[in-house]
Amino acid sequence: MKIAFFDKHKHDELSFNSVIKKTEGGDNIEMTYIINRLTMKTVRLAKGHDAICIFVNDTVDKAVIDKLVEYDVKLILLRCAGFNNIDNIALGHRIPVVRVPAYSPYAVAEHTFALLLSLNRRIHRAYGRTRDYDFRLKGLLGFDLNGKTMGLIGTGKIGQVTAGIAKGFGMKVLAYDPYPVNDIAKSIGYEYTTLDDLFAQSDIVSLHCPLTESTKHIINAESIGKMKDGVFVINTSRGALVDTKSLVDGLVSKKIGSAALDVYEEEEAYFFEDHSMENFIADETLSRLLGMNNVIVTAHQAFFTEEALENIATTTIGNLLSFFNDGKLTNQVEF
Repeated sequence: MKIAFFDKHKHDELSFNSVIKKTEGGDNIEMTYIINRLTMKTVRLAKGHDAICIFVNDTVDKAVIDKLVEYDVKLILLRCAGFNNIDNIALGHRIPVVRVPAYSPYAVAEHTFALLLSLNRRIHRAYGRTRDYDFRLKGLLGFDLNGKTMGLIGTGKIGQVTAGIAKGFGMKVLAYDPYPVNDIAKSIGYEYTTLDDLFAQSDIVSLHCPLTESTKHIINAESIGKMKDGVFVINTSRGALVDTKSLVDGLVSKKIGSAALDVYEEEEAYFFEDHSMENFIADETLSRLLGMNNVIVTAHQAFFTEEALENIATTTIGNLLSFFNDGKLTNQVEF
């Protein structure tokens, strides 16, 4: 089994090699690690391989799909949960796609609260100050999370774990999901409501839903207008859930008190790469966000824990062997 592994980073190679080494049948897997992302320019590197393994910012549009079919690639392995980077209409049923539906909901949920706590208690600003021996408290005032209302958009496994952590802080938790899981909501202690009501009541709005046509820009000028003054907005899901221009406008007008983004609408141009030697970032919106003291941006690292990396590799290799050894599509994406 020859696999073209696109957008490879050192941690990917280490985790996948470790899992392959201890997996029965791993000797039959030949992994070609490719630093470049999958695009029309790099798709030729998939030629001669039985499958490709891709991540969130690889491009699988019609032109790429046509080439993969031409090269007789038999399987697309997503080493992530989301699949919005695949043109499902162009794909049709020509190549099956499998994914990692749940690698570690704890990793993402915990990072959500790391961002929230850092924003609220101004940890990022305090760290910079004390490094310069500045121990003043001015500008560092936060608030108790206890008694505040957190609104969760999306209550899959990540949303559920986030709700549990919020309850541990003594918060009231509201949730919106077109597919509610009422028994779990009851056991954790959160309640479902309408999206408008969630916006109106929440002190913190946190996104945990997939990116689809219906959820793209679910945070926009209109929805921001329905939120409380000074609301915190947190996105650890997909960048395009937020209309970034509207977010910036909300921050400038102080309608939004603070924002934390682990994902960004145009992140593929910057995330996972080192741009520290460049004089400036050409993306003016991203540059503006990075210059705001009430905004924290992390580089799509919410998933990045030892446990998550092992789970990603284990599930992906399991999906691969299930297909080629047993003819089964485990964790298949149903478009």
